[in-house]
Amino acid sequence: MKKPELLAPAGTPEKMKMALLYGADAVYLGGKSFGLRALGGNFSREDLRDGVSFAHALGKRVYVTVNIFPHNADIAQLPEYLRYLQEIGVDALLVADLGVFSLCREVIPEMELHVSTQANVTNDRAALAWQRLGAKRIVLARELSLSEIRTIRAHVGAELEMFVHGAMCISYSGRCLLSSYFTGRDANRGTCAQSCRWRYALVEETRPGQYFPIEEDERGTYILNSKDLCLLPRLAEVIESGVDSLKIEGRMKSVHYVASVTKAYRLAIDAYAADPQHYKVQSAWLEELGKVSHRAYTTGFVFHQPTADDQIYGSSSYEQTSDFVGLVRAYDAATGWATVEQRNHMRLGEEIELFQPKLPGFRQRIEAMEDADGTPIEAAPHPQQIVRIHMRQAVEPYAILRRDSQS
Repeated sequence: MKKPELLAPAGTPEKMKMALLYGADAVYLGGKSFGLRALGGNFSREDLRDGVSFAHALGKRVYVTVNIFPHNADIAQLPEYLRYLQEIGVDALLVADLGVFSLCREVIPEMELHVSTQANVTNDRAALAWQRLGAKRIVLARELSLSEIRTIRAHVGAELEMFVHGAMCISYSGRCLLSSYFTGRDANRGTCAQSCRWRYALVEETRPGQYFPIEEDERGTYILNSKDLCLLPRLAEVIESGVDSLKIEGRMKSVHYVASVTKAYRLAIDAYAADPQHYKVQSAWLEELGKVSHRAYTTGFVFHQPTADDQIYGSSSYEQTSDFVGLVRAYDAATGWATVEQRNHMRLGEEIELFQPKLPGFRQRIEAMEDADGTPIEAAPHPQQIVRIHMRQAVEPYAILRRDSQS
């Protein structure tokens, strides 16, 4: 059985590097226009060129999102952008709109095209139709069961990609109308306000101003707030369905999230590929997924139809067991000192965990810390402050420093 690709989100150039260094085979990202994450940081044209070069140097791939549902004004500027993406060597484009797909075939006919989940492919007839139009890959709708995915796999020759981890929209594969209705921010053109995470109550038409909680809870209810998808506990069944790519959601998530989730799935995929017969889910992988900011987990539609247990009614808040406090920029093996960019307040005496792309992780206390000028300090309170910390074991660039969550 072919080992599936692990596809990770890259909201910014830094997140792209973290995803690739922590084990992704490919990343998906957006430019400053034409993608569905307009508020996610994204990549300038220079960033896109540099990102493609960085990924290709590692033997990995870059997919760019061109998956908005455009109006005519958007279309007018698209051909020149498509040519630029082809020029810099982007490996594939993610497209949802039939008109954009057709334009890509005209302007850059050799470019590999992937049909985005926003196209809502839920059956083999739709997948075959896209395949006949020239799609190399279909990103399946999140609403499919594993049985349905197996059926599509049996009838469709194009590559299949499915989400295995991350946030779930209440709308059909992300085609949201609430955001535009409430705020004027069109989720289908990249500016989602995440209105499905807001708190709602019931209002009767003739009683304006009277709010009735749908659940008997004084805080109201988050009736549209889904738990996050997590298929790692049943990853063997997912791989055996024959999908070609396993996708992690989260272009707007943190560097810590991208690194931790990517590495957990990398270890799981590799373990299964090495010995399918004796594969077992490791508790350490699941613990890793609990360390990053997330909502409670669900398997979504994959193994059963969602019920009330797959929603979160009392809060829209996240949970996590670790706080991201620093990122290693360099390490001097001769002295044991690491140059660290602070991402959260740190002080002497705190116990930290080192989480690394390749080297083993470990825990230690911060016993010696200096500022950038070499002056001993007791704390690093300033955002992105550059400090030096003495390490008791070797560390590597892009290693993450974190501590047990204090919340």
